[in-house]
Parts: sequence; C-alpha cells; structure tokens
Amino acid sequence: MRSRRIAVVGAGMAAARLAQQLEAHAGPTETVLYGAEPEPPYNRALLADALAGRYRADALALPTGDAKVRTGTEVVAVDVRSRALTLADGSRETYDELVLATGAEPVLPGRPEGAHTLRSLADCARLSRHADTAARAVVIGGGVLGVSAARALAARGLPVNIVHKGPHLVDRHLDSQAGAALRTTLGRLGVTVHLASTLDGGVPRTSADLVVITCGVRPRTGLARAAGLPVRRGIVVDDTLACAPHTYAIGDCAEHRAAPYALATTAWEQADVLAARLSGADPEARYTGSRPMTRLTAGPVEYAAFGACGDADEEGADVLRIQDATRGAYKKLVLRGDRIVGAILVGDLATAGTLTRAHLTGRPVGPDPLSLLTAPLSARATEESRP
Repeated sequence: MRSRRIAVVGAGMAAARLAQQLEAHAGPTETVLYGAEPEPPYNRALLADALAGRYRADALALPTGDAKVRTGTEVVAVDVRSRALTLADGSRETYDELVLATGAEPVLPGRPEGAHTLRSLADCARLSRHADTAARAVVIGGGVLGVSAARALAARGLPVNIVHKGPHLVDRHLDSQAGAALRTTLGRLGVTVHLASTLDGGVPRTSADLVVITCGVRPRTGLARAAGLPVRRGIVVDDTLACAPHTYAIGDCAEHRAAPYALATTAWEQADVLAARLSGADPEARYTGSRPMTRLTAGPVEYAAFGACGDADEEGADVLRIQDATRGAYKKLVLRGDRIVGAILVGDLATAGTLTRAHLTGRPVGPDPLSLLTAPLSARATEESRP
C-alpha cells in the first residue's frame, strides 16, 4: 500500500515540528518540506542570539525526522483541485495532503533606504556584517524582536536607540510597569528608549548608520489567496486546522479564531494536533486554541508573561506586585478567585515554571499566593512533591 504523500509548503519552525511529530507517530506517510531559503529548518527565535554571538548559525538547525527537505525550492502556485504544486523552475509536484506553513513576513512601514530586518539567517548575516563597521544603531519597534535585536547589538558594543510608538516596551505582552522595568535594564546596557516617537522625530535618522526595522509581522498568505483559499488576516482554518479538503495551515500563516500568532508555542501546538490527525494516531484530534505565553532570556534582559496580564485585564481581579526599581525587577500575579489567570516576571524568572504549571492546570493557589512570587525554588519544589 502506497504511503500518503504530505507536502508542506514552508520549512520553518512549524514545518519542522510537524515533520518530527509525524515520524514520532510512525504513520504511513511520506513527508516533503519545500523551503524557499537555502538553509534547512532552523530556530528563528534564536536569530537575535546568533547576532549577539551566543550561537553559530549551524547551531540553530532543527530536526525534521525522516522528512525529505527540499531547500531553495520555492512553491509559486497551488492547485487544490488537482492536488499539485508548481515550483519556481516550472516543475509540478503532486500530493495527497497539503500543509501550508508559509510563516509571516516583516511589516515595513516607510522602510528607510538600507534598513535591515531580522527574519532569516540571511538577514542575520547581513546585519552582523554591517554591525562590525557601524558606529550607532537605531531599532524601530520595541516589541519582542526589537528588544532582542537591541540587546544583541548592544552586546556587540554599539550604542543603540529603540524607537517605539507604543505606550511602553513589549506592550502586546507586558503591562506599563513591566515595560518600565525592562527599559531600566536596557538602559544599563547602553540602549536608549524613545516612546511614542518616530524615526524622524525623537531620534534623527542621521544619528545612526545602522537601522533595524522590527515593527511586527503579517501572515504570508499570497499562495493561499491565489489558490482561492479563505483568507482574512491569515489563512482561515477550523478546529481540524483545515482550510479546504485535504488542505491545512499551521503556524504564523494560519488564522484560527482569536489564537495568538507569531508565537512558537502556538505553531508547535497546531503542528502536534495536525500530526496526530494526518498520521492516524488520533484522527479526532482538535485544536481549540492556545494560551498566549512569551519568554525572553538574553543575558540580563529576561522576562516571561502569560495569560491575562495587561493593564486592561486588572479590572475585577486581585493583583499582586513586587517591584525592585534599582535592579529593574518586577513581578505581577493576576488572580480571579483562587486561580491564576496571568503573570509577568521581569529580571527574575526563577518562579516562571511553577506559575506556568499552576495556570495551565488551573490549580488553586492556596492561602498565600504571594509565596508563588517570593518562595525559593527548592522549597517550592519540595512542597509540590508532597502528596
């Protein structure tokens, strides 16, 4: 019996996870990943660490199980009726099941000439070469990637300015006090933050000879749209992650209800569900959404946030805070009743694992929730091990 051929358009983190899980389930499938980049799948979340010199490019490689990976192979058209792909060289490839894992592309509002992005290994290499000769850098956008890029450039000895139009740094995930704590830490590293400003305003363009744009990403949906698949912001999928018969989408390109996008955890959870379905290990598996969670660890710049933890989420909730302005440390716990609904940690992530598990399992916090922010890790682990 011929194994089913699964074509995966894209060879990023979502595709690599899917390939791994398909092999783990040992289903009767032949998986082929089509990647436009010359490199095999790699961990895009570590690009800023590679820029800082913490990792070599080859250390970012991701395992793909027994899948066939075709690098430097761009898919330019999809025919969902005949189940065929057209490649950039004009050749056609057939499949039984199609998975779109085309990822996302950087948002580039008014891109200045010569500005860099940080979305691929090629971007990282170009930016690294420029950083070797630059005198001063500007990072436009103070989200997760902007903070990571600024920290990496500062680690290379460059004075760095972050220009961010939001009310505070990483405003999609952190509250205003956490953003302020992060700003304090970055300031000690030689990073100056300009909020609610523009490149032509708070920081003159002539003051920097290296510009990096980190203004977020948008789902890459061109192939899907041309193929007549449903597209809003992303490729619209249901709880089976299908967007048409025998056609699926996962990762940054997919739009499922209000699921958070551009997060590795979301892509991996979707890949796990789809692998279970396509392999036959669990044909009834469903993806019902992900809980937003983000984490950054880059030397002294570290934070973790999950759940409902923004300034607007505090109404009607009990909020516990601990702040050390001199160290740039900040901890926040958001409770509804005796359950954790959100948390933020900046500058000290020792309790992150415990808080995350309590949130995911819905475990009651007990009579002293403040101890979840302050208790030594070893004592807390001992307590949790008791029956």
